[in-house]
Parts: sequence; structure tokens; C-alpha cells
Amino acid sequence: MTQAGKRPGAVILLYILQAFLGVGAIGGGLMLLADPSGEMIGMPSSVLERSPFENFAIPGILLLVIFGLLPLLVLYGLVKKPDWKWAAPLNPFRTLHSAWALSLYIGFGQIIWIMVQTYMMNAVSIVHVVYTSLGLLIQAVTLLPAVQGYFMLDGRAERR
Repeated sequence: MTQAGKRPGAVILLYILQAFLGVGAIGGGLMLLADPSGEMIGMPSSVLERSPFENFAIPGILLLVIFGLLPLLVLYGLVKKPDWKWAAPLNPFRTLHSAWALSLYIGFGQIIWIMVQTYMMNAVSIVHVVYTSLGLLIQAVTLLPAVQGYFMLDGRAERR
């Protein structure tokens, strides 16, 4: 991977976006697990009427794992650039580190998560707009040429 020079500012911004998503989702997921009724966060159970869930326990687990722990794992990969053999099959971009591809997937997943959530709740709030924007921003920053260049493989790591 190209290590010449400092990290571009866009790469640091991507770190911040992934950390913000991960930490926020861990907090939200833990609160939903602590109180599956949703009262702790001011979420009435009536918003689950169009969903397959009776309470917020399963959404809390999904939020905690998929949008909490996974973005932090991706953040680790973006910072340390480990040779993740398990992630190689998930990466169709053979010239870029797998953490870069996973970052792109996190952005897609975030947008889909919020779209499904607004459908099930039959409502849109400012929080939905902020977190949809966060997903779009993660994708946009991941796709920036400076970010792609930073995560280019040098031919020794995962390019097989």
C-alpha cells in the first residue's frame, strides 16, 4: 500500500465519520437493549406497528453490532491496514484495501437501515435526515480520489 507522506485530510475525515457512526450506534443499541420498550430514548412502541418486532431488543442488537461494532472494526482496518484474508472475498476492488470496500458498504448499509426504519415507523425525523446524510457522506468521502489513492495496494497484500 502506498504509505508515502502523511494521511490526506479526507482519510482523517473518514476515520471521524466511521467513529461517529460506531460510537453513536453502540450507545443507541445499548440503550435499546437496556430498555427494549424504547421509553429510555423517548421512542414509543407504537412506531413498531409496521415492523416485525414486538419491542426494540432485536433492532438494538442490529444497531449495536452492524452499525456500532462493525464501523469500529472498519475504522481499525482503515487505520492499521491489516491483511484481512476473511475480507478479501467481500472486496471486488482488488487494487484497494478491503477496509476501503467495507467502508463503502457501511455507507450503503446505513442508508438502507434508515430507509427501512422510516418505512416501518411511517415517519421521518431530523435524526433520520442526519443519519442518512452520514451514510451518504461516508460513501462520498470513501470514493474521493485522495482516499482511494491512500488505500491502493502495492501488490504485496491482498491482490491475488
